[in-house]
Amino acid sequence: MRKVLNSFGQRAVPAGAGALLVAAAIVLAGPQAAARSKIASCRIVSGGKVAFSGRCRFTAERDGSFFLEPARGRGRLFGAILSVSVTIVGRGVAEVRGLTSAGVSSHWGRVVRSKRDRACWVGTDIRVCAR
Repeated sequence: MRKVLNSFGQRAVPAGAGALLVAAAIVLAGPQAAARSKIASCRIVSGGKVAFSGRCRFTAERDGSFFLEPARGRGRLFGAILSVSVTIVGRGVAEVRGLTSAGVSSHWGRVVRSKRDRACWVGTDIRVCAR
């Protein structure tokens, strides 16, 4: 069986039909994902307190869902939070989750898109804005 190496020269996956499908998916998804990622001005308010305010990496999905991560790539967005996701579940309605450094995807609640500021999603105890 032939070895397939990643860009770091490490063994990635065994060559075969499955590996070809995985490689094709990575090639097809890579440029699209990179094109939708940009540096944005982000603000996250939780429990009435500003948890994060500053530059972050904003990655949009086709359905309007998006992810917020540290502007410089790896590391934490704030506290133990590595990233925040806003996932569209209905028209103008989304679910917010935070991924912790322990690998826990914690549910923060349901939010609706603000009519006053379309860059913001607002819930009972959470507000996520990205411009």
